Amino acid sequence: MKQTVEQNDIVVLVDENLRKILVDTNGDTNKIKGIGVIDPKTLVGKQYGERLTIGSKQLWPLVPSLQDKLQGLHRQAQIILPRDAAQILMNCSIEPGQKVLEAGIGSGSLTIALASAIAPTGTVISYDIRKEFIDHAMKNLRQACLTQYVTTKIKDVTEGIDESDLDAIILDIPNPWAAVSYAWKALKIGGYLCTYSPLISQVEQTVKTIHQERFIECKTYENIQREMIVSKYGTRPSFEMLGHTGYVTFARKVTTL
Repeated sequence: MKQTVEQNDIVVLVDENLRKILVDTNGDTNKIKGIGVIDPKTLVGKQYGERLTIGSKQLWPLVPSLQDKLQGLHRQAQIILPRDAAQILMNCSIEPGQKVLEAGIGSGSLTIALASAIAPTGTVISYDIRKEFIDHAMKNLRQACLTQYVTTKIKDVTEGIDESDLDAIILDIPNPWAAVSYAWKALKIGGYLCTYSPLISQVEQTVKTIHQERFIECKTYENIQREMIVSKYGTRPSFEMLGHTGYVTFARKVTTL
């Protein structure tokens, strides 16, 4: 484990409010809202975990964890939050060496989680119909040092899937039902399909289409998270709860029903 920041490191700076900023030590001096001006090169030689003062802020430099990479990325589109990404990784049984396809790269948050899980020998293929989203997501992936595990395509998944024998397919698109039949053909036997939808009407149409194909274990979840505030005076639920973001549906390919 690294003890000090080295040149070429990606560092996460965590402030007193647990805000996280990913910094490339090779990057240019930059003004960061709420913190001030940071010259990334001045971090080289600093001790990881030792509190620093930058401007009027107290920050801790750390080696970025997966959660840091997700929380510190630059957003352009709405992201799949870590709590939902964790459910996707577990319920799709994502493991090192697998070949996984996602459609709807967004800002790359789920892509980062998938790439971390399939590394060092697996591959993530990401489809999106918008080049600007792919370009933005790849910037976040470069900052997370994960681009070598990701291949991108400007392609509409509802018009077909080029790959075959996939371990999992995750659809974060407005009309996932339109790609279900293509997903069944592209998955290996026992492979997982996952769809992420904000509206229950989308879920209903997707599940109806899933039942028309040869899938089993079709289940839909909504993940709601509430922090417990533990202090020396007692414990209470947080007044701020992470409520509804989307519904996550899972199904598994078989050959006969």
